[in-house]
Amino acid sequence: MKRNTVLIFVLFLSLSTFAQSLIQSGPMNGYSEMREAVVWVQMKEACEVQLIYWADSLPAKKLKSQVIQVISDNAFIAHLTANELEPGLRYAYQITANGKVQTEGRQLSFKTQDLWQFRKNPANFTIAAGSCVYINEPEYDRPGRKFGSDFDILEKIADAKPDMMLWLGDNTYLREADWFSKTGIMKRYTHTRSVTELQRLLATTQHYAIWDDHDFGPNDATGAFPQRDKTLDAFKLFWANNGCGVHGLGGITSAFQFNDIDFFLLDNRWYRSHPELVSAPSQMLGKEQIDWLIEILKYSQAPFKIIAVGGQILNDAKVYENYSNYEIERELLLDRIATEGITGVVFLTGDRHHAELIKVNHKGTVMYDLTTSPMTSGAHKAGDNATTNRVDGTLYLEHNFALLEVSGPRQERQLKIRLMSKDGLEVWNHTIKAADWNNQ
Repeated sequence: MKRNTVLIFVLFLSLSTFAQSLIQSGPMNGYSEMREAVVWVQMKEACEVQLIYWADSLPAKKLKSQVIQVISDNAFIAHLTANELEPGLRYAYQITANGKVQTEGRQLSFKTQDLWQFRKNPANFTIAAGSCVYINEPEYDRPGRKFGSDFDILEKIADAKPDMMLWLGDNTYLREADWFSKTGIMKRYTHTRSVTELQRLLATTQHYAIWDDHDFGPNDATGAFPQRDKTLDAFKLFWANNGCGVHGLGGITSAFQFNDIDFFLLDNRWYRSHPELVSAPSQMLGKEQIDWLIEILKYSQAPFKIIAVGGQILNDAKVYENYSNYEIERELLLDRIATEGITGVVFLTGDRHHAELIKVNHKGTVMYDLTTSPMTSGAHKAGDNATTNRVDGTLYLEHNFALLEVSGPRQERQLKIRLMSKDGLEVWNHTIKAADWNNQ
């Protein structure tokens, strides 16, 4: 009886400490490089926030980030940069507000990337991916059946212990009340980011993101959306990518390397025009973004080149917002990849509210398109999503996420794609070997 009383007291004390914290959501591990990493956190009110961190191997040597003053204008968000790091180490950390620890009792950490080049084989690692997270808020939801469900899937992703998480768009769903004001946009992002089931995932892996229509603006929004600058500001605040917009390009376009794999984060909204535009060529990615992508793909030596885009690229069915609706630009992109002899391309896409793996041989060049959607928003039961290029057995019409496992020696890397159910169980898997790419 005494032991139970002690346990209850400890639990009560822990919950009381958390309730008294000034943290609204997070912390979240953002990008991590060899000598720099960012931890994101959102507070409940204006305060001075700082990151205290230390290497697991040197717990007595406490390091500190700059102090960040969070205010209502930036949704009380801080991007805390740790810049006294060494490659391949794990660092524990705490968050302070006004000099007081806000994460007491939480075991928080991030890991810097390995310095493997010219020294050893790159590490094996796992990427989690998913899209379409709808968190219900009845007073702002459309009347009728709840659109969001199975929020525990976010816990199941955390249970899988991925080394990084790639969010593929519709990471929050802006509502009619949100679209046209900074206040509405920030409130919606905050509401989604604060869901209880998300917090452990935020803190236990590195996070990178792109957007799609629902976190960019209204359903099926194009680049003409007049408030896109406000949603871009929100995206930059609520995510912690290593850059946002490259070489003067607008929007969220960026790229990063994780171990030996290159990731390219594309913006399928900023340059998008209406697909039925008749007075000018319609586009989804735009010439400038495609030029940049081809150039950086050509430079890449990665065995797998993972291109994250909000909507499907290789599905040849002209339905919904598939790239096939922009036939001329799509053909141009795929032609240029083939002409340049770029191998190892895997598009990673969301949007469609179902999952599938598509494989295309375009003029002698094999490419894949893995669609993983949705995590918590409504699953798609319609039968008009057929594509002639789907890998048999990979269509899945329930809530899901994906795990991409990269393994093997440097010259023999392989990518195992595992589609996971809302309960964290494997639905199907498919392995691609880099060495076999040109023989597929």
